[in-house]
Amino acid sequence: MIAFVSGAVAALTPDTAVVEVGGVGMAVHCTPGTLARLRVGEQARLATSLVVREDSLTLYGFADDDERQVFELLQTASGVGPRLAQAMLAVHSPDALRTAVATGDEKALTAVPGIGKKGAQKLLLELKDRLGEPVGAAAAGAGRAGGPAAAEPGWREQLHAALVGLGYAPREAEDAVAAVAPQAEAALADGGRAPVPQLLRAALQTLNRAR
Repeated sequence: MIAFVSGAVAALTPDTAVVEVGGVGMAVHCTPGTLARLRVGEQARLATSLVVREDSLTLYGFADDDERQVFELLQTASGVGPRLAQAMLAVHSPDALRTAVATGDEKALTAVPGIGKKGAQKLLLELKDRLGEPVGAAAAGAGRAGGPAAAEPGWREQLHAALVGLGYAPREAEDAVAAVAPQAEAALADGGRAPVPQLLRAALQTLNRAR
């Protein structure tokens, strides 16, 4: 198993970081939140999980070991593969997921693309004794609606940081964030969370059309 990669960031895409390790570029699939912390040319260390399939080897990267552990624990639930586990971590922090499971918060899980109400109910049952209790700031917000999210950066900050990390000028990033704001506000109005991964894709499409 490749436990982590460390080296200069050679390139960034909306869902992948290429980290140079011993002269080899390692493509690492990451969430927008993790990618937003990286900068091309700077040193980075990512905790990783290698997913082996008959026809592929895919490396997933995380900000820390806790995030990687939750990624792997999520996949012990039936129907959860690496892509869905990563999508869950793109929407929620590890502690926010622990809080959602501990409090039976279906709405938090259905905010993840690909998880419906029945799927959320099933996941709550299967993960209840696997993820453990919240260990950080989210612990204080357990049982309070919106508590975990309050400790996390807002969707605007996450999206702006991700776009700047991908090489766009701050002004370009601001314009792109403004362009997708109605989509984010619609999701929030429905009682959900702003879907940062989808917003990032929409923002990139806006930027590509503008060039």
